Amino acid sequence: MNKQRQLAYYAIKDVSQGKHGAITKLLKIIGVSRQAYNKGLKRLETVWETRNKQLKERTQYWFDFNLQGIGAGNMLVNLQADASITFPVTFKQVRRVMRELGIRCLVHPKKHNRVKQSEQYIQDNLLNQNFNVSRPNQVWLADSTELSYGINGEYKVRLSGVLDLYGRRLLSYHLSLTETSEAEIQVFQEGW
Repeated sequence: MNKQRQLAYYAIKDVSQGKHGAITKLLKIIGVSRQAYNKGLKRLETVWETRNKQLKERTQYWFDFNLQGIGAGNMLVNLQADASITFPVTFKQVRRVMRELGIRCLVHPKKHNRVKQSEQYIQDNLLNQNFNVSRPNQVWLADSTELSYGINGEYKVRLSGVLDLYGRRLLSYHLSLTETSEAEIQVFQEGW
């Protein structure tokens, strides 16, 4: 039965106590027959309504017990482990009951403001941590880095360099405004 209709029946019963003809007038206002009114007053609570009432009570209990920091998934686990709930409970039931009670988890998931970085390529470890070189121009190392400058770091420049591992000397470097493969190639050509 509709909860508003049920409350209306009880209100009519309370208001019309000892007043002759009041029930008929009030039923006419809400548009309900006398038979429906009497049936509604004598109506027993169904099994579903009993379970729903119990589920609402236990959901509110677990929500307050967990300091309002529990969502529907964890609520389901708690309700399934609850000894006073003797019937099976589903996730959809828990969501419906939480929505009807107007309760929501107050703990928000962390948001990560990460900037998607460009894809990095990992090359094979050819040196295998062996940095001892016997002669010049045997092993060259290249690296690049981005430098920010300006008042708020609004300008950027890319510094690329080539190092000879034998003498640990910088063979060549190149400054460019953008990261391009042409800048890397130019650094190697200058070093050669």
